[in-house]
Amino acid sequence: MGYPKKLLADGETIQFELKPHWRALFVPIVVLIIIVFVGTWLYFITTNSILRYAILGAGVIVVAWWAALPFLRWFTTQFVFTNRRVIVRRGLLTKQGRDMPLSKVNNVSFSVPFMGRILNYGRLVIQSAGEDSDLDIDDVPNVEEIQRSVYALYEQDDARRRGATNPGDQGPPSDGI
Repeated sequence: MGYPKKLLADGETIQFELKPHWRALFVPIVVLIIIVFVGTWLYFITTNSILRYAILGAGVIVVAWWAALPFLRWFTTQFVFTNRRVIVRRGLLTKQGRDMPLSKVNNVSFSVPFMGRILNYGRLVIQSAGEDSDLDIDDVPNVEEIQRSVYALYEQDDARRRGATNPGDQGPPSDGI
């Protein structure tokens, strides 16, 4: 499920899209496995039909809350990086979104926890020059590479806004004033 092209501005192109790191699904998968095994065991050792329905109902509620809902949150979260902005979208029934123009970027940094070094994920922090707070994106896969890519996109956007033909250009020559 890619980001809709109709939501992009004229001349804006998607450079890359990401989902949160798969480790966000670790707890929901463990909960699902435990509830299925424990629920099945309790269901078959119980002879009372009312108690069986209670076990089944409780299992369905726990699976929905602790496994299905986090999976849907993961599935409906997108991190989209275009040549002009960074877009974060979340939500299935209700959408939440945050865009940050690359022209407002002051700094791009990352942090990687201990498990992030092992599983290759981290937190990307994009500091803004605008009035809004920074854009913090958790569970970014390959966060160091993404940090470098966002900075490169910022440089390209800056060159485009200055009218330079190459990202290394400093813009149109001055008249020596």
